[in-house]
Amino acid sequence: MPTLRGLTWKHDRGLAPLVATAAEFAATHPGVTINWEARSLHEFGDVSVASIADQYDFIVIDHPFMGDVARDRYLLPLDQHLDLKTLAAESAGASHQSYFYAGHQWALANDAASQVSGYRPDLIGAVPTSWPEVLELAKTRPGFVTPALLPLDSMMCFFTLCANAGRPCCETPGGVMVDRAAGESALEVLQSLASHAASDALSSNPIAIWERMSASDEIACCPLAFGYSNYARDGYRQRRLAFANIPGVKGATLGGAGISVTRRCADVPTAVEYAAWIAGAECQRTTYVRSGGQPGNRCAWLDDAANELTHSYFRAILPTIEAAYVRPRFAGFVDFQTAAGHAVHALLRGEQPARATLDKLDELWATASACCR
Repeated sequence: MPTLRGLTWKHDRGLAPLVATAAEFAATHPGVTINWEARSLHEFGDVSVASIADQYDFIVIDHPFMGDVARDRYLLPLDQHLDLKTLAAESAGASHQSYFYAGHQWALANDAASQVSGYRPDLIGAVPTSWPEVLELAKTRPGFVTPALLPLDSMMCFFTLCANAGRPCCETPGGVMVDRAAGESALEVLQSLASHAASDALSSNPIAIWERMSASDEIACCPLAFGYSNYARDGYRQRRLAFANIPGVKGATLGGAGISVTRRCADVPTAVEYAAWIAGAECQRTTYVRSGGQPGNRCAWLDDAANELTHSYFRAILPTIEAAYVRPRFAGFVDFQTAAGHAVHALLRGEQPARATLDKLDELWATASACCR
């Protein structure tokens, strides 16, 4: 029986639960070996997996790639191998549905996340519940309030702020990317946050922010970044973080990860069985979450033991997950969001004004989405 190889992203949340579940699965399936490897968070979000799909049996993937997957067919349509009704009904928000595109389910939501607010409960009692309050708190001192603002994360923040205001981006293929007033307001908030943030915020991803907050007292609040339950657990780092819904709750950009099976898989029945098992409620609320995972199954988010382990991380932010904004997934969208992120980042670096930034976003969107009209 062949050894199955999988690729995920490099963090305890991404790798540790897969290593643990692979060992448990192998213990009940004699002769089965599943080895997991990891790549950087940047590669996970920005770099296409098409070129490496022929090297692995499993790939953990981000849902905006689904259009590329449907076009190039380098993953198996799992709906042709599984009855997915239960997993669909148990999804944490739109996590499961986000991997359904062009009539097929290309991955199973083993992991769920959205942008959330994180804070140090020993430095501030709670996070603000409105954006004016967030901006006021940011004036406390430089770095006290710091979001993750790498180019891709800047774009995720922009998506969130627009959807949070009731004007989600990318709703009109071939037209404007976002309502102009909502876009201007979102950019103003981002500029204000960046001006008061830690000096390296523009080069920081969510993991870097959570690591810094858990290692020093410089940052007390991060109002927007993808949540990681690891940092809410006792003993994971020197200082524990707490997490909360974003102001206004709705519109946080959906993240998370899905396990897929490649077309070159050496043992499809075994791979499909493993993927379905780790996405199922029983594994998700036990082995998966205990080993550092962040489940995609809502049953785990409501589980008492999972919430005790994470100081109620899952229950605290479930409303935000359930009201999250799902990005488009057509072929080529990932290239668009990468270019758009650099445009927003240029604004935050002071290299172009808001009007020019929105013009550039409209131009990029019109070109990228023309095929969808």
